Amino acid sequence: MENLLHRLSFFLLILLLPPSLLQASSSSSSPSHHKQVYIVYFGEHSGVRTFQEIEASHHSYLLSVKETEEDARTSLVYSYKNSINGFAAFLTPHEADRLSEMEEVVSVIRSDPRKYSMHTTRSWEFAGLRETTTGKNLEKEDLLIKSRYGKDVIVGMLDNGVWPESRSFNDERMGPIPHSWKGVCQFGDSFNSSHCNRKIIGARYYIKGYEAYYGPLNRTLDYLSPRDMDGHGTHTSSTVGGRRVNSVSALGGFASGTASGGAPLARLAIYKVCWAIPGQGKEGGNTCFEEDMLAAIDDAIADGVDVLSISIGTRVPVGYDEDGIAIGALHAIKKNIVVACSAGNSGPAPSTLSNPAPWIITIGASSVDRKFSAPVVLGNGVKIMGQTVTPYKLEKKLYPLVYAAQVTNSDVPNNISGQCLPGSLSPEKAKGKIVLCLRGNGTRVGKGMEVKRAGGIGFILGNSKANGDELAADAHLLPATAVNYGDALKILNYIESAKAPKAHIERAKTVLGAQPAPFMAAFSSRGPNTISPDILKPDITAPGLNILAAWSEASSPTKMAEDHRVVKYNILSGTSMSCPHVAAASALLKAIHPSWSSAAIRSALITSAGLNNNEHNLITDASGNSADPFQFGSGHFRPTKAADPGLVYDASYKDYLLFLCSSGSKSLDSSFKCPKNSPSPVNLNYPSLAIPKLNGSVSAIRTVTNVGGSNSVYFVSVKPPPGISVKVSPPILFFNRAGQKKSFTITVKLDNGITADSIEKDKYAFGWYTWSDGIHNVRSPMAVSVA
Repeated sequence: MENLLHRLSFFLLILLLPPSLLQASSSSSSPSHHKQVYIVYFGEHSGVRTFQEIEASHHSYLLSVKETEEDARTSLVYSYKNSINGFAAFLTPHEADRLSEMEEVVSVIRSDPRKYSMHTTRSWEFAGLRETTTGKNLEKEDLLIKSRYGKDVIVGMLDNGVWPESRSFNDERMGPIPHSWKGVCQFGDSFNSSHCNRKIIGARYYIKGYEAYYGPLNRTLDYLSPRDMDGHGTHTSSTVGGRRVNSVSALGGFASGTASGGAPLARLAIYKVCWAIPGQGKEGGNTCFEEDMLAAIDDAIADGVDVLSISIGTRVPVGYDEDGIAIGALHAIKKNIVVACSAGNSGPAPSTLSNPAPWIITIGASSVDRKFSAPVVLGNGVKIMGQTVTPYKLEKKLYPLVYAAQVTNSDVPNNISGQCLPGSLSPEKAKGKIVLCLRGNGTRVGKGMEVKRAGGIGFILGNSKANGDELAADAHLLPATAVNYGDALKILNYIESAKAPKAHIERAKTVLGAQPAPFMAAFSSRGPNTISPDILKPDITAPGLNILAAWSEASSPTKMAEDHRVVKYNILSGTSMSCPHVAAASALLKAIHPSWSSAAIRSALITSAGLNNNEHNLITDASGNSADPFQFGSGHFRPTKAADPGLVYDASYKDYLLFLCSSGSKSLDSSFKCPKNSPSPVNLNYPSLAIPKLNGSVSAIRTVTNVGGSNSVYFVSVKPPPGISVKVSPPILFFNRAGQKKSFTITVKLDNGITADSIEKDKYAFGWYTWSDGIHNVRSPMAVSVA
């Protein structure tokens, strides 16, 4: 009887299907070869339907292209049932094409294991977020106190799990879990309900997409549970909301002090969506499938998160209708959830950033002022500064120094002979020597492992020109240090000129305030935005170079198979590390301003960002050259300033849909019909301005909302891009109450006397416009190129 009712329900649903589905149902299904997972996305759920009705509807679509009900049932991987309307299923390319032709289907996305990857505590003090004391009293204006340390704001972490035993996740003296929380604590390998508490209030894992491609998880490489075997998810989670833990250091003393997340009383919800890649060992990295991420975002929205932190992105930019993170994030912001995403680690090449959607906060990575100094002393007495966090040290004497190309095996090609790739060094030539290796192919730690394998006594890693002054502090397994590009050339020159070159590597130590900071990390992905050239990305930068945070005790600090060390805290670099900084700042702003929209919070962070380093000079790139908004967006985040921005640029869900209409992107909401005359994409109320291929004159409209005091007057000042004329009208805005909105127009054209032929085509110039009332400086970056 139950089976009969099940079949009858499908029959009734088919009778109610739209014409496109009935037409598709009448034709036979394609052969089943070449099946793989596709996501079929419809947009938002309409009306009130039970989960059973939603899943039955999704089955009906599958029935329209499958030959049997059994095939339709077994092909389903996920049915998204909360906010996102769609499903993931095994389909042939022909079946996917047939579904994509249906009017109600927004997009059909082929799952690809190479599409997404993870973007792998001084930082908060450096950002100005700390408790300061005046006598015995805490400063009342401190952001942490005003936000009550992010109390009860729920941050959802899309990553590869958590190590719940870390002291950073203790729930001592935390109050009851907020009533708004609807999530669960999912059981699995080495993880049960006792591992959730009042800090980690929920944990889930999503693996169906991964296993659909790779088969069952190898449980020696990862836990089939929310537990983190890699370390990345623990690191990002503790950066957002880790509790204050005293006397923390990495690898026996580096970066010692108090570890704390930016919002230490925020609640954490863990969504494990990234998994170890089979056949590559623990050091092989993780992969993340968008069908798993969409399921996690769909649940996170229903669970009641306030902020999503996603240190994951596409390897190359893709359109919004093919980007699971962009689709999921759009549903999240409709529920007023702030979504912070990493820009990616594909710099310094231009046009490399991921997560470019205007409804996402896209975050680059920059440095802090802390160094892990490990100088190299050459035989001629010259001391060259380097960095590392290796605890190993050499005896206090000089050792023979060689360049890797001098001690390679005879079959190693000249173009890679200096890079210390696996198996490239000759033990007979390298034994007992300090070896200089250059960055390029291979991993930094792997180069040191090759020197150790060949019997080298020490290792110097020299930067390439692209890496400039960016020095990642790695936990090598032998005495080692890393030097910048200029110093690598000095060492090479010494090796070539000395009859018997020698050197000594001094033991590393932590030094604060020892370098101009922030500077942009060379790896940080850059604009311009290739998906939406009218939107300036990234939005902002935050600390992402050599960041200390909690770590999984199932992973060594280097993740190398040869490394058997266990650490509770580790130092890591990447925009993966900068993203949770901004997610935490968003949680603090959410605690202070619970009624602010996600766009208002993004605006506050963007317009309050800083342009100067700790030496009061402009932020530079890793080579010491002036950085620009395609590297840092509006500048380095300043959470304390963002709490009182004065004015904000707000935007709604509908505004983003109109933007998609006018920018030529496919609509992501099938229920929304684009008007005949959509506003220009340049008119999206964004707190920055990008004008690609300027030809003649372009005018953009912006609207600001007063979130400061009443009876305030703002005056505009403009620093136009070179060769460009910028006029703002009106130049003065008067506000007599909080919440009041005022609009203005920005007109951009070539300066008088300058022709388009005299300016290099497609090369961007940068400028700023700022509204100020004498207290607040609401600054927005501009980027303009000429057609």
